[in-house]
Amino acid sequence: MTWGFSEGATYNRRNDIHQRFQGQQQGGIITPANRQFPIVIITGEEGGAHGYADRLRSDGVFEYFGEGQVGDMRMMKGNAAIKDHAADGRDLLLFRKMRDGLRFLGQFVVEAYHTEQAPDREGQQRDAIVFELRPIDAVQSAEEDTIIPPGAELGDLRQRALEAAQAVPSTGVVISTVFERSRSVCRYVFARAQGVCEHCQSDAPFSRVNGTPYLEAHHIRRLTDGGPDDPRSMIALCPNCHRRAHSSADRSEVNRAMQAEVDRIEAAIL
Repeated sequence: MTWGFSEGATYNRRNDIHQRFQGQQQGGIITPANRQFPIVIITGEEGGAHGYADRLRSDGVFEYFGEGQVGDMRMMKGNAAIKDHAADGRDLLLFRKMRDGLRFLGQFVVEAYHTEQAPDREGQQRDAIVFELRPIDAVQSAEEDTIIPPGAELGDLRQRALEAAQAVPSTGVVISTVFERSRSVCRYVFARAQGVCEHCQSDAPFSRVNGTPYLEAHHIRRLTDGGPDDPRSMIALCPNCHRRAHSSADRSEVNRAMQAEVDRIEAAIL
């Protein structure tokens, strides 16, 4: 389950989303003021009435049209929140509007975005923003394949990780997929840790099949792990500390302490 939602189950917008997260009562993009809560997007709202609709591509990417009823869509408000969700450390949950409620489609990550011509509310063609969403499950294995290139400079890895946290415009061919972006972030976080848990300072308990120290990348600001994120809010942990960050009674305090530890580490690097 993701944030208590089961994929394929149907939920009530008021009772299951707004009572819990608050956020906009109308429209297809819900951005709660509390930044610890996820961004919720709803497909099947108004686009179909204007001649365009969200769609699922054959490669598993879900194309979601942004908000803006008249004139060119602009990268602001809800659209900007979707684009920046990974860099802001916020999960992105997708629902489909049904007659009896909202069906949960799962958690996604913005892989890229592009603009295309689509009619607005008045029937006029305009530039519409289309977000290319990849299911989070497709990128959660990135850390398993992470190998730090021999001789790689930590500063270079850090810069690439910071760039990877940002969603990029698509140019027809996505040069850097969300999986590759996730791996870039993990590569830096693991290189920064040097085989030692950044919370308890114990050595990695064993090595992966690829020979690298076994540590796990934890997203401090998000409920779920996986996908791109700002590396300044990620920490490399031993399995025990990682479970504590997610499942212990004092997990809120633990995560605050972990963020403070990362802040100190990052300050020393700069």
